[in-house]
Amino acid sequence: MDYKQLCEEVIALSKEVGLFLKTENKKIRASDVEAKEHNNSLVTYVDKEAERRIITRLAQLLPESGFIAEEGTSDKIGKVYNWIIDPLDGTTNFIHGLPIYSVSIALQEAEEIVLGVVFEVNLEECFYAWKGSSAYLNGKIIHVSKAQRLEDSLLATGFPYWDFGRMDAYLEILKDFTANTRGIRRIGSAAVDLAYVAAGRFEAFYEYSLKPWDVAAGAFIVERAGGKVTDFSGNRDLISGKEMLATNGFLHNTIQHKIADKFLK
Repeated sequence: MDYKQLCEEVIALSKEVGLFLKTENKKIRASDVEAKEHNNSLVTYVDKEAERRIITRLAQLLPESGFIAEEGTSDKIGKVYNWIIDPLDGTTNFIHGLPIYSVSIALQEAEEIVLGVVFEVNLEECFYAWKGSSAYLNGKIIHVSKAQRLEDSLLATGFPYWDFGRMDAYLEILKDFTANTRGIRRIGSAAVDLAYVAAGRFEAFYEYSLKPWDVAAGAFIVERAGGKVTDFSGNRDLISGKEMLATNGFLHNTIQHKIADKFLK
């Protein structure tokens, strides 16, 4: 398997789909918006068509592969290879005309992620890595930040579409980090949050109740950029998204212990 060549194909595909998203963003109407299983989890025809285009091309690139995709436009599961796809991460931003949304594509080989691409559409920034490579942004190698003090860090988070029973504990974590860091950002695309950790723009990202397609590509890129990714208990987890903490590594234990103390009691 030539992971580099395959990654280059996925980058080109992500940019093509990104152009489609940007074009359709000017046409979206309130009547095009549907709620999924939760009232604030939204989808449009754009998400579905973008996913269909991605799956069609990826099936040509790797015919034996299957798909784990947000909108469920394919139910094929591969024996060895599976693409993990979010065709439009940041749908709520997209609907409301906010400029952060992305295409996220990862390739899983058996139990291992071997390729990840996150394309942020509006700034035309493509973050990517493949097995054994460095992490890249538009052709340049990127690294996580070197900040070693919490007070020098900028963190990112998000809030769940459901599972609000744990929000009190989550808000306690937010209060702690607000008081003891340079700030918290909530930009609305977990894939971009993770890419920004990889690029050293954020020192850490944490969130719960995500899905594999939200995090697989970005988490892989963080690790290739020198960062660390675990769940809130400290166990390595690039895929499930049930709980995710991605950091520059230097601050991982400090942040993980703070989260665990309040969230995992």
